[in-house]
Amino acid sequence: MENLNSVFVEAGMLMLIGMGFVFAFLSLLIVAINLLAKLAIKFPDPLPPVRRPKSVANVDSGAIAPNVVAAITSAVAQYRKNKIKS
Repeated sequence: MENLNSVFVEAGMLMLIGMGFVFAFLSLLIVAINLLAKLAIKFPDPLPPVRRPKSVANVDSGAIAPNVVAAITSAVAQYRKNKIKS
């Protein structure tokens, strides 16, 4: 019986020590994350330079090339034909 008591006391001590280490590690992790968050606010990444798109004067934005319309029409027709078969 005395042997069983010493085993339970040792198990309890190991459990408490383990929980203490986990608590200390998680607390340290929270402090580190908060410190990094403050540093990220204080020293933000530089913004990349804004690239402006090259303007193309000859292309009409509203018109679609006839070969593109034909390819889309053909693809839709083929899809519908295959969809009906399945």
